[in-house]
Amino acid sequence: MPPPVNRPLRVALLGCGSVGSQVARLLGEQTADLGARVGAPIELAGIAVRRPERARDADIPVDLLTTDAHGLVTRGDIDVVIEVIGGIEPARSLILAALSAGASVVTANKALLAADGPTLYEAAAAASRDIYFEAAVAGAIPIIRPLRESLAGDKVRRVLGIVNGTTNYVLDQMDSSGLGFDEALESAQALGYAEADPTADVEGFDAAAKAAILASLAFHTRVTVADVHREGITEVSASDIVSAQQLGSVVKLLAICESEEGNAVTRVSARVHPAMIPRSHPLASVRGAYNAVFVESDAAGQLMFYGPGAGGAPTASAVLGDLVTVARNRLSNITGAGESTYADCVIAAMGDTVTRYHVAIDVDDKPGVLASVAEMFAREDISIQTVRQVGRGDEARLVVVTHAAPDSALAATVDALTTMPSVRVVTSVMRVEGVSD
Repeated sequence: MPPPVNRPLRVALLGCGSVGSQVARLLGEQTADLGARVGAPIELAGIAVRRPERARDADIPVDLLTTDAHGLVTRGDIDVVIEVIGGIEPARSLILAALSAGASVVTANKALLAADGPTLYEAAAAASRDIYFEAAVAGAIPIIRPLRESLAGDKVRRVLGIVNGTTNYVLDQMDSSGLGFDEALESAQALGYAEADPTADVEGFDAAAKAAILASLAFHTRVTVADVHREGITEVSASDIVSAQQLGSVVKLLAICESEEGNAVTRVSARVHPAMIPRSHPLASVRGAYNAVFVESDAAGQLMFYGPGAGGAPTASAVLGDLVTVARNRLSNITGAGESTYADCVIAAMGDTVTRYHVAIDVDDKPGVLASVAEMFAREDISIQTVRQVGRGDEARLVVVTHAAPDSALAATVDALTTMPSVRVVTSVMRVEGVSD
């Protein structure tokens, strides 16, 4: 039975860091409005933290704090649990305990959803409770609900996004200010856009988790983070940025999820890597630490969702949006959209992915080298769109831009190039996206 309207809906909050503290603040400031939107009062019943002294510094009432997270989520009077502690454990165990105890869940935990989402969805379904996670991808930008609900009557073909603010800021600084990677990263850290240990961001782990979630929703197929091809931006050099500029392009770290039908089988893929995109593409104008997601579907066509992709307050906004929906469902004794996996598409290997490439090769400056390099591409049936030589003598470099080709063919070509006596080193291989072949 739904709880009576005259009883407040009680909320338990797990975590009180940059996001959790903002959730607590907004819950306090907007109590009346949130209650009016839900149809019943909303009450923050407790906050589980590891270090109570830090939460006290954030002006959180002491009587709400507890270090017993499991005890909080399994209280019989808790209607909704908000999880913003992140990571796999203890978040997974606490979410499962909350669902088992009868609470619905709102989470921002992209890592857990990407690694073991099905376990959570199945537990929610078994308990007839909701699990909502708008804040797990792209902060305040509404993208989960459009894929999960608004586009449920359409067929999504492709999702292309900038879903990590740290890497977008770093690459934007390299492009607009001429900074090297290390300098741009230091600037991001100084502004609070990057952690002291930026590995999850700059190596693409954060974006890969988000890509897995987006692909699962877009293609109604279980896609885990293990299915996502991942490359970070640590190898992006100043010369890559200049090469992109010379092509009228910009380098972005992209999360790309695609669906392709053929031979009575639908294959889906998810990948994260730096790529050159033309400056005319909508994603090219996404600057600083902002995020944007570009969706292509059969009926709706092309849609773009843009806004702040991280930060305590923007992410808390998405959390509270989910809270309102989940609370309304509790009052109506219903649940919202659950996991949809009916398509059960085949996960495509990265080697089968077809795209274009920009390849920079340091070579000996002598006759016949261009022809021999072109022959290596031809052996793998890769058509060359343009090739030019940059520099002379010891600084001679060939820059090759290809037509679309399978990733496996390009990898074989690069391996073959490295064995050529006239090739000193393949300095850069970067994919080119957003250009019709």
